[in-house]
Amino acid sequence: MNRRTIPALLTAGLLLSACTGTGGTSKGADAKAPDDPSKVSGTIKVLTVRTDLVQDGTLKKYADAFRRTYPNVKVEFEGLTNYEAEVKIRMNTENYGDVLLIPAVIKKSDYPKFFASLGTQTERAKKYRFTDFTTVDGKVYGQSPVGVTPGFLYNKRIWQEAGITDWPTTPAEFITALKAIKSKTDADPYYTNFAAQWPLTSWTYVNGSVGCDTGATTELVESDPWAKGADLRVGDTLLYDIVHDGLAEKDPTTTNWEASKPRLAKGEIATQWLGTWAIVQFQDAAKKAGVDPADIGFMPFPAQVGGKFCAVVGPDYNQAVNVHSEHKEAARAWIDWFTDKSGYADDNLAISPLKDAPLPTVLQPYEEAGVKFIEVDDTDGAQLKLVDTESEVGIYAPDYRQDLVDLARGARKGSLDDFLGDLGKRWAEAQRSVGTR
Repeated sequence: MNRRTIPALLTAGLLLSACTGTGGTSKGADAKAPDDPSKVSGTIKVLTVRTDLVQDGTLKKYADAFRRTYPNVKVEFEGLTNYEAEVKIRMNTENYGDVLLIPAVIKKSDYPKFFASLGTQTERAKKYRFTDFTTVDGKVYGQSPVGVTPGFLYNKRIWQEAGITDWPTTPAEFITALKAIKSKTDADPYYTNFAAQWPLTSWTYVNGSVGCDTGATTELVESDPWAKGADLRVGDTLLYDIVHDGLAEKDPTTTNWEASKPRLAKGEIATQWLGTWAIVQFQDAAKKAGVDPADIGFMPFPAQVGGKFCAVVGPDYNQAVNVHSEHKEAARAWIDWFTDKSGYADDNLAISPLKDAPLPTVLQPYEEAGVKFIEVDDTDGAQLKLVDTESEVGIYAPDYRQDLVDLARGARKGSLDDFLGDLGKRWAEAQRSVGTR
């Protein structure tokens, strides 16, 4: 498995770890940064969704580099193919990792029950991005080692063969571009990756990009995400139109995530909506297929505000220290080193969480085009999860967009307006139930 099954803003699949012993640590404990690496000891077993990096030895190389700084800490790895489900079960005990990725199922308000504090937001925000995503009562409980932004991976050669040299600036222009690809090339203009399910959740991350709004999360909490002009409605309508107009693969139920990488690299597929985390994987697929990795392009969602594209930058999975860990100092050392020193963000062509780091080279076209990067305020993130859970819509789950694709291809009866209207109705009822509307 090269990719996790749930989002955190589209990601590169980060690292977790399982605890090597239990402890009676109290709620709200801190994981303090070590002062002297030579005095830090213990064994931490790191769990990861990146089973490919376990198998090819990449993670062991990180661990070996870590031990050059922390010689008395041993890091072991275990790959998990269904992280959320497995870790949810483990968290019924105290043995759920020395360092783990914070599962989406955990309420933000409960973070102090499960994770040790990494320090105050006031202090950590001076150095790191995304601290508000894991802050509870002024303390930070997790840190992502990479930042990501959503976008369309596309085969530049195919788009050029279709006569398209500029990024579309509206959904209508995007549809026109895909129609040109269909008529002038042999490629599938778009690929849904319907069968893998999780790629469909990436469409939620158009939120913020369409309106270039740093308050997009609060808008979801307080307003109708599928009202006319709302970001999610714009994104969902584009996905519907792509499928409805016959611009995606013929049978979404037979899609194959792993196979889609070399197929896009070779030009059999023209476009997929994913995120920056996927670029390095598709470039690697191009190399293995014997084609030019430079053909892999990345473009923003087709919407502009004030004549500029906007791209939301956010964290992938956040690493945290188990509040019950017997080796908090070693666990904290791993998080700090992996975030600051490992080079993991560079290796994955990802956005660094360090505020003073430059953008990765793969986003140079964004800089040249004047794309505006924004970070959405996650202060109301906990409330959003409550509304989403109460509504049973599941904006971070694949089900409703699978229904949307089925509707678009005629496998489900109804109209788009009725479908989105029903989502909005359920959302409003949930907002009233939890008191946000």
